[in-house]
Amino acid sequence: MRIANRLASAALVLAASACTTMFEVPVETPIKPKLDVAAFSRVFVAGFVAGGTEDVDANLETVRLLRNQLKNKSSLKVIDADVLPLREVAAKNHLAGQADPASTAPVVDLPKVIKEDRDLQAFEPLFTNAAYWKKIGEEFQSPLIVTGTVMFTPQATSGYVQREQEVYDTFGRRQVVPVRTYMERKGFILKPKFMFIDGRTGVVLYTETFREEVLYSAEQSNPALSTYFELMDRLVPAFLSTLSSQTIKGTRTLLK
Repeated sequence: MRIANRLASAALVLAASACTTMFEVPVETPIKPKLDVAAFSRVFVAGFVAGGTEDVDANLETVRLLRNQLKNKSSLKVIDADVLPLREVAAKNHLAGQADPASTAPVVDLPKVIKEDRDLQAFEPLFTNAAYWKKIGEEFQSPLIVTGTVMFTPQATSGYVQREQEVYDTFGRRQVVPVRTYMERKGFILKPKFMFIDGRTGVVLYTETFREEVLYSAEQSNPALSTYFELMDRLVPAFLSTLSSQTIKGTRTLLK
């Protein structure tokens, strides 16, 4: 009796499967921007304090990339102007602060070479200098200003990693099994910190930090610049979603 019931159930499942059609429906999900930019008609990607590898000018490349993305995917008019030499500006402000007898800020020397995250901390006062950014805003008709820091550093690591490997049994049947393998790998870490400043007041409106990394086998040779763009491609949608509405496209599987 049990066998008969099981056969009947299986027959029903097969019959249902035979009558079921799976099809995919495209869906779109709108996402509101994180920052209200209704008060701005223009955006100025001013420049970044960048460090890490010397193989890529992360300041210039980030400015070019974000300006191009904003031109194509934002309603704000993108200002094409020279990239601000923020490290030089920070150095001048730093010297002015040291010369000011009324200043109570702690004396911290600016690093000549930026190799680590802590090297960037000395430049933080530049981004909270409202008077400086307000002056920049007045020069460009009070835009939304995008600035911040970019750290792009090489990394190397070694250890056991898990990967999938094809194996075939004595009957020639293929299987994919996880195996642990010792590997030496190298790659890069990209850590940008985007700051959005009100060009009318010089006040920081919003800050967002990202971290992306990629590792390749030690035998694989990947130019630093192509790796930089590979990592930026991952986080550009999140950057754009700060300023403008974005639409996530996908598919949903339905049964009929």
